Amino acid sequence: MRYLFIHQNFPGQFRHVAGALAARGREVVALGVNKAAEPVPGVRHVLYRERSHPGPQATHPLGGALAELQGKFTRGEAAARAMVSLQKAGFTPDVVVVHSGWGEAFFVKDVFPAARMVVYAEYYYGGEGGDAAFDPEFSKRSLAADERMRIKNTHLLHALSECDVALSPTVFQRGRHPAWAQDRIKVIHEGIDTGRFRPDPQASVHLKTAGITLRPGDETVTFAVRQLEPYRGYHIFMRALPLLQKLRPGARVVIVGADGASYGAQPPPGKTWRNIFLEEVAARLDMSRVHFVGRVPHAVLTQLMQVSAAHVYLTYPFVLSWSLLEAMSAGCLVVASDTAPVREVIEHGKNGLLTDFFDHERLAHSIADALARRDELSPLRAAARQTIAGRYDLTAHCLPAQVALLESAPAP
Repeated sequence: MRYLFIHQNFPGQFRHVAGALAARGREVVALGVNKAAEPVPGVRHVLYRERSHPGPQATHPLGGALAELQGKFTRGEAAARAMVSLQKAGFTPDVVVVHSGWGEAFFVKDVFPAARMVVYAEYYYGGEGGDAAFDPEFSKRSLAADERMRIKNTHLLHALSECDVALSPTVFQRGRHPAWAQDRIKVIHEGIDTGRFRPDPQASVHLKTAGITLRPGDETVTFAVRQLEPYRGYHIFMRALPLLQKLRPGARVVIVGADGASYGAQPPPGKTWRNIFLEEVAARLDMSRVHFVGRVPHAVLTQLMQVSAAHVYLTYPFVLSWSLLEAMSAGCLVVASDTAPVREVIEHGKNGLLTDFFDHERLAHSIADALARRDELSPLRAAARQTIAGRYDLTAHCLPAQVALLESAPAP
């Protein structure tokens, strides 16, 4: 069997399954745009480049959405040229596994019509219960917004209509897709390495700038996201901090994340969401106990989770972060937003604590309560880890299911 994985940032969600197939003696090739930081053993990683094209007229009311769609077509065209090159070199896959989010799935069937096409269906935009108009501070429902969402889904719909089977990591994410497509979408998470992400009473994290070392038992609150932006509740978290410091003046807060925007709107020119919401509350904070550490290596993030007394995870109804599941696997006491993707994993009072996404005062009280009752709530930590081990463990559950799906994907 020959497998082709297509993902602009390969390996992304395909790291473990691509490596597992290669380890089983399958021929595995990956197409992507960016060089992987860590190669996947046994996988030949081929990079391709896009050609630039002039975008739609900026004066068009939907110019931004159309430009984004054209970018997807451009990416699909570049991926198709790379596939043709592979074909000419003698590689024709039996199975193509492609992330549909960047348009790379557009022309897979035109190049490899006989291949089984498996689409990673990560998210579908718009509609009730999703992210689009969830936060009225930054967006609201309108015809123009709905038009943009419809255009934003064009490449995703095309991939769903062409694929033989699709894959989503959570029930919530599958449920965002059109009803007609959901029967062909299998729910299998990428998996969490519970041996790597585990409690460690000996863990420690040194904050060089502050000159302190954090250890389990310290009153440490952690908040970790890819980017400090509203989609992941950064604004709500910052607004909770003044009250939290009044309730727990000895707590230290460690904030992990970069200054960009991965999902939602960009901040105003010359500004960052980090500074906008920091400036909103800074005068009411003891900044000597609030530590922005930017991006950190994954090993350091794991250690932060291991020393954390309360780990905060907030999100719009959107893609569920790996970091939440890793934190639970590490035995964190998680205080999270009561939003649909989180409720799939956390049951309030059983394996974590849930609070209304928008109620920053309630969030502050929930974190303070978690800190005050750390010993009493220790069963929630154990239950959080058991949730991950029982449902999301990489080697016991998720990877075998992924391999089985790809080895037996139905033929076109």
